[in-house]
Amino acid sequence: MADEIKSLSRNKIAMLIDGDNAQASLLPQMLVEAGRHGQVTVRRIYGDWTTNSMNSWKDILNFHAFQPIQQFRYSVGKNATDSAMIIDAMDILHSNVVDGFCLVSSDSDYTRLATRIRETGIFVMGIGKKNTPKAFVNACDVFVYTENLVDEKKNNQPKKAHSAKSGKKKEEREESDPMPILTQAFEMAVGQDGWAPLAGMGNALYQLDPAFDPRSYGHKQLSRMITSLKDKFEMRTQNLDGTSILYVKVKE
Repeated sequence: MADEIKSLSRNKIAMLIDGDNAQASLLPQMLVEAGRHGQVTVRRIYGDWTTNSMNSWKDILNFHAFQPIQQFRYSVGKNATDSAMIIDAMDILHSNVVDGFCLVSSDSDYTRLATRIRETGIFVMGIGKKNTPKAFVNACDVFVYTENLVDEKKNNQPKKAHSAKSGKKKEEREESDPMPILTQAFEMAVGQDGWAPLAGMGNALYQLDPAFDPRSYGHKQLSRMITSLKDKFEMRTQNLDGTSILYVKVKE
């Protein structure tokens, strides 16, 4: 969907990762997601690096130029990482060295932080699991589920024959009908001529649901998702100053 929204490649992004609530093996994919919205200039991973639970991060830390931030656990079973990450985020925010934040965690403790960042007019995206509390998801401008990144990673690997059992599991993960939110987004972006620019529709989808992602429905891009719904939508391309712009219209 990133190809349908305005490019923010010149913006500087601070990527802060809660090492206790993120998957190290997906770091390359998470960097790509953050990179869609700007250059990731600040890279930090928070956790208690004296524990074995952080070992998976140590192997890829230097390769991706991330700075490890040590935060000891003051009590057993209590995650102290969130407070350190929140304090650092506020320091970075007030230093005016970045144009946006990428918060990687599935913890609702970062809800207020995301809200506070947005209040200043700064872009904030989140990356976490699908069980991330909606309060945190909706506090972000964009939220990417790591399950979609896992699927993307699998798609880049050689495919194996699917058994009936795996087919059933895939069916259980089916998302709800996307038509209601797509229709609502269309109505928000439609012009007087009855056509809506696809980019405007994409922005409307993010406003309605920051976690909306075509990959949740088996499509890499919003344009491909709309194209697959030929009985619901029609599309046309218009050239404007040498640039091709996609437009969408609901079929009557």
